[in-house]
Amino acid sequence: MAVYTDINEIELAAYLENYNIGTLLSFKGIAEGVENSNFLLRTTEGTFILTLYEKRVDRDDLPFFIKLMQHLAVNGIECPQPVVQKNGEAIGELAGRPSAIVTFLEGMWLRKPAAEHCYALGVAMAQMHLAGQSFAMERENSLTLKDWRPLWEKCMADADAVEAGLRVQTEADLAYLEQNWPSDLPRGVIHADLFPDNVFFIGPNLSGIIDFYFACTDMLAYDLAICLNAWCFERDFSYNLTKGTALLRGYNSVRPLNSAEREALPALCRGAALRFMLTRLYDWINVPADSFVTKKDPMEYLRRMRFHREVRSASEYGQ
Repeated sequence: MAVYTDINEIELAAYLENYNIGTLLSFKGIAEGVENSNFLLRTTEGTFILTLYEKRVDRDDLPFFIKLMQHLAVNGIECPQPVVQKNGEAIGELAGRPSAIVTFLEGMWLRKPAAEHCYALGVAMAQMHLAGQSFAMERENSLTLKDWRPLWEKCMADADAVEAGLRVQTEADLAYLEQNWPSDLPRGVIHADLFPDNVFFIGPNLSGIIDFYFACTDMLAYDLAICLNAWCFERDFSYNLTKGTALLRGYNSVRPLNSAEREALPALCRGAALRFMLTRLYDWINVPADSFVTKKDPMEYLRRMRFHREVRSASEYGQ
C-alpha cells in the first residue's frame, strides 16, 4: 500500500488550479512505493503523477530531489519532470503534506528482469552518474556506514527473535565494514534506491528511471553495489552471475570502474546488503502492525549478506 494520506476530488481540483495542466478528469492511488502517497492524475492536458511527501521525508531535502530531476532531464536522462506551479514553485502543499506533480513516464517495471535488462540498467546508471557530475547541489547520504550502528542498536535486543544468530552475524558484519569500508573512491550523485520497481521498460528498452527520493552524494560504485544486490539474486537467494556480468558490462561500457572501485566492490556489496537488512529489520521490529508503513522481510538481505561474506574479488560478481 502506498497511499497513506487520502485526498478527495474537491480538494484535488482546487489544488490543480495552481497549475497550468488543465482540469481534473480522474485520479487514483498507486500501489507501488513505501515512503510517500502517490496518485495517477488524468487531466485535460495529459497524465501526471502526484506525490504527497510523508513524515519520513525531510521537507528541506525536497529542493535537492526536484532540481536533480530537472538537471538529469536536461542532460539526457529519462526521468520524471517536476511540473512548476503558476507561482514558479515546484513544491506545493495538499492535505497538510508537501506535494509535487511530475510528468508521467511510459513503461512498466519488471518483476523478472533478464540479463539484457540488467545490461540496459548498467548503461543508464553510468549515464546518470556522468550527468550528475555537473549537478551543483549536494545531499549527505543519511543511511551510510556511520548511520548503520545507531540503527542497529535500536534493533539488536530483538534481533534473535527475528532469526536465531542474527545478532552475532550482524555484529560481525558491522565490525568488518567499520574496518574495511572504502574511502577516496569517485563520488557524485547516486540514486541509492535503484530497485527494479524504480526502472521502467518498454519491451527490452529502458524507458526511464523514477523515485529519486533517496538520491544523495556518495561513492558512485556504491550505487552499483545496491543494484547488484537488487537485480542479480534469484528467488532462492543464489547470485546470478550472468545478470551480474551483464549489469557490470553495461556500466563499464559508459563509465569504466577504476582499479580501486573494482577492488572495493565486495565490501560495497556487503555494505549495501547490510544497509537494506537494517532498515527492513528496524521496521519489522519497531513499526506497529497496524501502521501504514509497508514492511519488507529483512531476511531476504541477510541471505545476500551471507553470500557476500564469501566473495574475495569483483570477478565473482562478473567484473
